Amino acid sequence: MRIEVVTIGDELLLGFTIDTNAAHLARALAAEGVEIERRTTCGDTAESIASAVGDALNRTGAVITTGGLGPTSDDLTKPSIAALFGRDMVLDEEHLEWMEERWRTRFQRPMPASNRQQAMLPAGARKLTNHHGSAPGILLEDDRGRWVAMLPGVPREMRGMLADTLLPLVRARLGSDRRVVRSKTLRTTGLGESFIADLVATIDGGIGDAGLAYLPNADGTDLRMTVRDATPDDADVRLSTAAGRLRGVIGDAVYGEDSTDLAAVVLDLCRAQGITVGVAESCTGGLLGARLTAIPGSSDVVRGGVIAYDNSVKIASLGVPEALLIEHGAVSEPVVRAMAAGGRRAARADAALAITGIAGPDGGTEAKPVGTVWIGLDMAGRVDARRYAMVGDRGEIRHRAAQAALEMLRRRLIAPA
Repeated sequence: MRIEVVTIGDELLLGFTIDTNAAHLARALAAEGVEIERRTTCGDTAESIASAVGDALNRTGAVITTGGLGPTSDDLTKPSIAALFGRDMVLDEEHLEWMEERWRTRFQRPMPASNRQQAMLPAGARKLTNHHGSAPGILLEDDRGRWVAMLPGVPREMRGMLADTLLPLVRARLGSDRRVVRSKTLRTTGLGESFIADLVATIDGGIGDAGLAYLPNADGTDLRMTVRDATPDDADVRLSTAAGRLRGVIGDAVYGEDSTDLAAVVLDLCRAQGITVGVAESCTGGLLGARLTAIPGSSDVVRGGVIAYDNSVKIASLGVPEALLIEHGAVSEPVVRAMAAGGRRAARADAALAITGIAGPDGGTEAKPVGTVWIGLDMAGRVDARRYAMVGDRGEIRHRAAQAALEMLRRRLIAPA
């Protein structure tokens, strides 16, 4: 099956919103064995929508759109595509009643009049249930078998509807003989791309027939394996074999697969070992604590922390001796060790991570250039510290520092001796 994807919205064309919907659709459809012929973005005008969808229909006969299903004047997807199919817009009384009840029970107020537009559907269309918002999806098909599936533009709603409703319909059209493109990603941190490549080169026979891509990013280096033109079961077996061979040489540098968050891995390890955690942050300004507390259920592990940006706070809240700051500077091993110990005391936790560094763009010196970061870990009174030379802009340095701190704790938890 060949499908085209059309994402709709002036905000996408102007660059104010990143088009994550198209990327998600491409991955999800490829995994089902659907070939994405082309991805197009168009503006909110009726002419732009009709032109983009009409051209796509002529090429493949199958189109998925996102965006333009809302209640405002710039939401023109439905009438524009209905006109292509020669259909009128009709009111879906059942959906209107459902929306009115939703507003009464969920928001305790009457439904805004503008939302009535969301209950207008092209005549003869199939309504696709949206369990994640008020705008229904729409499947419109003509007597030649050409079809357009319209999904909302809100990413949370689009992804939910794709999984709940549209992908099962696509699978049914593909039948039992479908061939897929599937990927699996191993996530690593703390090892450079070239170092990993050298390790992979030692694998006798390589990783099999899966393609391998190295994807360096602020978290580390992701290793994405891809299998093409395979049955779903065969693809899973080949990817599992490839992943096993990679793990055999990379070892515990792999902290997870696919979209795994290192913070979630650390929290699971702490939970399993009954360890509570605190943080003491300077240059990251709370980013490490935010990474940890963004994970649901983190409250049974994370006790709290201190943002000690100024030296006076390091002294007063973390108990860092002023003499250490004067002699060594805030970005130094003695200070980060004292911060980690003070963070553990302040949070009354079993372990504490501390970060101090120079995130830039200013503040660096020849001895301590921008990107110099010290990270400390105090676990039950045993303190480790390490200096890092982070690269990137201010945001990247701060992100890399938080990631490195999490990895320091993970390493201690998996090898505590």
